[in-house]
Amino acid sequence: MQTKKQSMIEVITNTVVGLAFSFAIQVMIYPILGMNVSINQNLLITLMFFIASILRGYILRRLFTKLFKNKLK
Repeated sequence: MQTKKQSMIEVITNTVVGLAFSFAIQVMIYPILGMNVSINQNLLITLMFFIASILRGYILRRLFTKLFKNKLK
């Protein structure tokens, strides 16, 4: 079973790896969709999704840890 700190480290690591992919994909996709987005705007959008992803991942990890805590013993 993971501690809260371990859950947060795992979620942040996973999300940081996804951050680079997300930024690169957005740089390619926005022009295809005809959206003129500056690098600064793209960074802000990526940051917002980054924070949302960390929160979502952490909350789900803690929920599953709580739900299945007794079933793993």
